[in-house]
Amino acid sequence: MHRERVVRLLLAGALVMTAPGCASDDGADPSQQTGPTGGWRTAGCEFSRMPYFTAVGARRLPATPPRLAAAMERIDRGGRERFADSFAGLEVDQAGVRAIVYRVPSEPFDAFIRNTAEDNCIVVRDAAHAVAELTEWHDRVVADLPYWSAQGIRITTVGSRHDGVGLQIGTTDLEKTRAALHSRYGEEAPLVLVEEGPVRPLRSGP
Repeated sequence: MHRERVVRLLLAGALVMTAPGCASDDGADPSQQTGPTGGWRTAGCEFSRMPYFTAVGARRLPATPPRLAAAMERIDRGGRERFADSFAGLEVDQAGVRAIVYRVPSEPFDAFIRNTAEDNCIVVRDAAHAVAELTEWHDRVVADLPYWSAQGIRITTVGSRHDGVGLQIGTTDLEKTRAALHSRYGEEAPLVLVEEGPVRPLRSGP
């Protein structure tokens, strides 16, 4: 299941990165930046790489190099299975031929990333919440969906953000839903509300 999720991420193309810049972007020697707080890069980021493309019919599309894709899969699997209290998620920057890993600062997980990266460029950035914490919140909110429906609160989507910012909840009424959820879960709950309509199934046929 993890492999399928990562493959879908890799095929989606380069993601727009909106996270703030980290300490690794200041030109310092990445091999000397070991964490556990702040951002750092693996030694593979010292080397420039040409973007990788694949042919789909007559089209030439950006793609993730196989070695980088394999490293991302190893980090994703290891992060979820062994370091769930630190790992938050990851994304691919195909133009930069690198991956970005978000994690709650952890020396053991940083060491795992460094040992797993091989010669790939992996940028590590701080996250506020790890996948284990956000999974608990996800399960709690999903279990409460019948309650919210009975309260007239329309929740359309629930999903953990890969950058660890929080649990993203889509709703048709931001203010009403925000007030209701904060009342039930507390102001400090890691919830990110976005205005989002109901998911519509794809129609088949003409």
